[in-house]
Order: sequence, then structure tokens, then C-alpha cells
Amino acid sequence: MSTPRLALALALAAALAAGCAAPEKTRYGDAKGVETLTNQFGSTDLQMIAESMTRSMLQAPVIVSGNLPIVTVQEVRNKTSEYIDTRSITDTIRAELQKGGKVRFAVDASAMTPQVDEIKRQQSEYYAKEQAVQKGQMVGAQYRMEGNITSIVKQVKDTKDVYYKFNLQLWNIRNGLLEWSDEKEIRKTTTRG
Repeated sequence: MSTPRLALALALAAALAAGCAAPEKTRYGDAKGVETLTNQFGSTDLQMIAESMTRSMLQAPVIVSGNLPIVTVQEVRNKTSEYIDTRSITDTIRAELQKGGKVRFAVDASAMTPQVDEIKRQQSEYYAKEQAVQKGQMVGAQYRMEGNITSIVKQVKDTKDVYYKFNLQLWNIRNGLLEWSDEKEIRKTTTRG
């Protein structure tokens, strides 16, 4: 077979093989189901941390007192070697605490600019003065929630061990006292073969 004919035959065979490939199948799974595709930080880890921290914080004396403490959320520092969206962890914890109705949340640092921009927008000539939000009405937080996540990764031959430790604290802004702190540890081991 000549070179041009051989190239054409190979191109047709490749096109047929690509056309005959099985289509992708997508299905819904249980969002709360255990995810074990890799030993990297995943949805199950996020859910375990959020559930543990929420349950523990709801038992803290400052929250049990029933005074509806006002909390601001600071960024959780990622001290691991992998990318972890720490904001999704604190967002989940905040949502669970909010559902419990025992904690209120003030604007945090990351949301301050949009909050101030909205107040300024309402102060413009386009809004009725009696319905516009007035400056100086935001409520300051009494407590600051912050934390960090660290990991230790070890690998020997075909076994990889990943240990995560998530720490969260609740600080009294007025006097600087630590009101509550807890940790959640997760270990994941993967063996090839």
C-alpha cells in the first residue's frame, strides 16, 4: 500500500475508533456518601470537619449561654502542601451554626468591601433617603472565629499516608480571651497494588 493510501486508511480507522467510543455517562451520587477516590482532601473530609466543629462549638459556654453571640469569620490558613478551599470549610460551619439559631454572624473582612459599596450605593441620589440604609448602623462582632489546617504526608514504597489536622478557635474580640477551641484529625492511607 502506498504512503498516501496508508495514511488515509489510518486516518479513517482512527476516526471510526473515535466515533465508536462509548459515550460518557454521568450520574448523581449521594453528596454525603464517603468519597475515597484519592487520599487528597475531599468532600468527605470537609463534611467531617464541619460536622465535628459545629457540634463542638454549639456546646461552648459562650454559645450555650443563649446570648446569641455575634461572630466574624476569619480566613482559615491552609498550611498543607495541597490546594484546599478553606473558605468552603468555614462557609459550611457558618451555615450549620446559623441553622442552629444560636449564633449570629457579622460581616467578615472578605465581605466588607461589598457591604460598604452597597451602603454607599444606597446613599446616592437614586434612593429615597427614608428607605436607604444609613451609615454607621453595622453591628460589630463580639467574637472572631479562625483556624488552620495542616497535613503530614509520608510515603514508603507503595503506601502513602496523609494526616490532616484542622484546628478552629473562637476569640473574644473585646478582651482577647480564647473562648473555645477544638481540633479534628483525619488520616487517609492509600496502598497501590
